[in-house]
Amino acid sequence: MWNSLRNLSLHRQVLALAIPMVLSNITIPLLGLIDVAVIGHLEHAWYLGGVAVGGTMISVTFWLLGFLRMATTGLTAQAYGAENKNALSQTFSQGIFLALCFSFILLLFHQPLSQIIFSFSDASVEVKHYAEQYFSIRIWSAPAALSNLVIMGWLLGTQNARYPMWLVIITNSINIILDLLFVVGFHWKVEGAALASVIADYSSLVIGLWFVLKQSNKLVLPSFIMSLSDLLSGFKRLLNLNRDIFLRSLCLQACFTFMTFQGASLGVDIVAANAVLMSFLMMISYGMDGFAYAMEAMVGKAIGAKSRTQLTDSLIGTTFWSLVISSLLSLVFGVFGYQLIAMISSIEDVQKTALIYLPWLIAMPLVSMWCFLLDGIFVGATKGSEMRNSMFIAMITFFSVWWLMQDNGNHALWAAMISFMAMRGVSLAVTFYYQWKKAIFLS
Repeated sequence: MWNSLRNLSLHRQVLALAIPMVLSNITIPLLGLIDVAVIGHLEHAWYLGGVAVGGTMISVTFWLLGFLRMATTGLTAQAYGAENKNALSQTFSQGIFLALCFSFILLLFHQPLSQIIFSFSDASVEVKHYAEQYFSIRIWSAPAALSNLVIMGWLLGTQNARYPMWLVIITNSINIILDLLFVVGFHWKVEGAALASVIADYSSLVIGLWFVLKQSNKLVLPSFIMSLSDLLSGFKRLLNLNRDIFLRSLCLQACFTFMTFQGASLGVDIVAANAVLMSFLMMISYGMDGFAYAMEAMVGKAIGAKSRTQLTDSLIGTTFWSLVISSLLSLVFGVFGYQLIAMISSIEDVQKTALIYLPWLIAMPLVSMWCFLLDGIFVGATKGSEMRNSMFIAMITFFSVWWLMQDNGNHALWAAMISFMAMRGVSLAVTFYYQWKKAIFLS
């Protein structure tokens, strides 16, 4: 282990993949923070609550299909490690085909889907109205948003983190500019925030396809346009992997959705304060995901090359830097928590409420880093069933902790969330340790 830690080329490899993704990923919650900050300075808290609930529902809808990125990253990285150019082209085409199929289904059924989703919410009439308004506009970005997941996954799988970095930074910059223009300049309020995100998603699609073409030319790959038989070849493996990751995502989103809806039932100030803190939680998640993405790409490449040495180095180098980053995040939230909250909302009651629950957020980076890292390991290894089982155990833990502590109100929700993150890491660590000792992880 110490030899790997002293290996400067390993650290350069990890940081070359992770830093671009950390920088680009931070702009994603930054975009969410801008949404919340712009809406949070309007005259009523229900605008902020509406964006929080509506944004969560869009995240639930799109994140449930996050397997499009994860499966694409793992399969592409393994094809890259095995130097299989046909598989690299095939994986991208299959991913885009699936993304467009799911987009068509979402757009066809988005109205009944919206009614079903919001029927479970106990939010106030005003919050629910603006949440539905936000959702009904944002859903039209589905074809672009889902295709962008495939593009991101494919570029990462080919060990290119610079293109995804610029892709995310440019498109989120467009989103932020339009957010300020539509909400502050044109006074379109919630509708303006939603429309800005739709335009940004389609801008991202155009830029992303251009990056894919450049990377394809660099790797001298065969055409992405292929016959139906070639497109469907090996499709069963992709579908099985996507099924397992979908079920995993379903469990994940059940917990986050419950937290949003249950928080909404505790009052407008609670749902608004949770919106502020959840924006910071998303910042933690996206920041740590940068190292998880690096792990996915490096592990997948090592497995494709069937190299135990590459795999060991990937684990050691990425874990070291994840510890450094998570410690810094906890320090920032501990020292500057109040100032960060005040930047997001000028509503005094929301600020006071958010400060009460800030300690949970301070502890979150060091607790949650393990689940992000281990997710990266299992995505790179395309071991979907293990990820599915781990998330199911974590979900049971989440609801069990909340049920036992529900008399403590919002503290019960945050205790359940941190327990959920911890159990994800523990269950995957036990599984990995067993497979590593039995020498079956590379199989």
